[in-house]
Amino acid sequence: MPGAKASSRRLDRRDFLKGSAAALAAAYGLRPDWALADVPLQFDGSNFKLAAPEPNPKAGGVLRYGITMRPPHFDVHQSGTINSLASQAVMFDNLIRRDPRDSGKTIIPDLAHSWDISKDGTTYTFMLRKGVLFHDGAELTADDIKATFDRIAKPPQGISIPRSVLFKSVSEITTPDKYTVQFKLSEARPPNFIMSAIASGWNVIVRKKTLEDNNYNLRKVEIYPGTGPFKSVKRVENEIWVFEANKDYWNKPLPYLAGIEFYHAVPFSTELGSSILSGRTDYIRITDPVTVRKAKEMPGFKTAQFNQSVIQGVWLNHKKAPLDDAKVRRALHLSFDRPALIDVVKDVTPMQVGGFIYPFSEFATPKDDLFKRLGYQSDTTAAVKEAKALMASAGHKDGLKAPLDFLVRDVPSFKLWAQAIQAMLQEALGVQCNLRTVVESVWFDDVASGHFDLAIGAVVSTLLDPSDYFNAWYRTGGPQNYSSWSSKEFDALLDQIDREVDPAKRLTLIHQTEAIMEAEIPVLPVAWERINDVYRDYVKGHNPTDYFGVYDVVREDTFWLDKA
Repeated sequence: MPGAKASSRRLDRRDFLKGSAAALAAAYGLRPDWALADVPLQFDGSNFKLAAPEPNPKAGGVLRYGITMRPPHFDVHQSGTINSLASQAVMFDNLIRRDPRDSGKTIIPDLAHSWDISKDGTTYTFMLRKGVLFHDGAELTADDIKATFDRIAKPPQGISIPRSVLFKSVSEITTPDKYTVQFKLSEARPPNFIMSAIASGWNVIVRKKTLEDNNYNLRKVEIYPGTGPFKSVKRVENEIWVFEANKDYWNKPLPYLAGIEFYHAVPFSTELGSSILSGRTDYIRITDPVTVRKAKEMPGFKTAQFNQSVIQGVWLNHKKAPLDDAKVRRALHLSFDRPALIDVVKDVTPMQVGGFIYPFSEFATPKDDLFKRLGYQSDTTAAVKEAKALMASAGHKDGLKAPLDFLVRDVPSFKLWAQAIQAMLQEALGVQCNLRTVVESVWFDDVASGHFDLAIGAVVSTLLDPSDYFNAWYRTGGPQNYSSWSSKEFDALLDQIDREVDPAKRLTLIHQTEAIMEAEIPVLPVAWERINDVYRDYVKGHNPTDYFGVYDVVREDTFWLDKA
């Protein structure tokens, strides 16, 4: 893909009225498909500043936001839960970011106003804005960007950052001058993958001095300076976190809001749903389908549903017989009635059927083709017949001699599914399970130690790209490979996927890995999650119609309230 130099004309807010990624490309004279599916190799956004998509946004007002926010600690980089990022993100900026006006499809400037990717794809250069201040008054420099990403890419001993795997090809980060940062790769990767990794909402920029003063561990540091649009005012554990606008924010006139109040509520709970319907909040995230249906029938409300970056699955302990036998695992896989499992939780949480690849991604087997495969069909007759034949071939014609220890996370959807799966396995294969429901901390301890046969839960990823979650979930020794699955053939193909820059060749390799997983079963896919948002119609400046997950567009800097 050849490079392109952006035009020098100033970007006008009206360029974004349609809220589309193509608008950015058009405004800068770039090919529209670059904005939608790829990133330009060269980009001059020195005149670009983010603004709300609507004309004449109003300033002032406090947004009341209901969302889970019980952080396990305060180190955003080390976290892997929206309980952290949901409220903390407003204090920070990123090097580059996802555009809130097109549901995060486009990568746009942030603290870096421009970038250049070398022709050989091994050097990414970012030019920083000047005069950006941290909340403590210090000026942002390239040293802060380097310190932030050095810790993310290669965490010091004792520091665990789930997204480090995204930067394994980064060999060095340098600072040619005070306002320039370079990422140097050991070998080329697809540019959209590297830029997407950098643009992740998790990668908030912190001061080098903050890291040094706290021995590079911010878990116990409740408030530390960012450059973001809001500052912390007050926090009450498990109740509320109050923020006020940063009057010295570099991207004037953002933020439009005078402040934000985040209210803690359990996801999918009646408490969360009632808060928006009764007028106690203006916006809620991760609510239940019943609340969505009620909101659609009431004036003054809007709803949005989008895909979440998580798989709901049943992990199998490959270190224990008979689950070390691929025939047995494949039989269990075929015994699931996945459309029925979606229906089981329809009033608790919205889900969709899928296999081992995000079903809504460009890498996935088309759904019409997927639903023709055994294990994904509404009519399970043929799948169960094949499952019984596999069990007989494995020496288990009459089922298993001992019940399986089925570890269940203490979450409503998992408990409902576990009961349904228990019945499916018993009816189809004569396999019995003893359900063992535990709190989240015990669940993760037990899967890590191998104290289970089956374990139902969920894991998240940062990107839709398989080079992210394939490495974490399926590779031998991957940090979220709870089944302890190991396939030399899969690992070798994944190495090729990570290096391949040709999209067509890469897709072919991905489908080859899918065939391996369908045969060997690293996890039993149950469903792929969706997220429901409900908000009042006066909440403007956002576009939650087609997000991927809840981790990228989380700053609320373009939000404004269209009311007196």
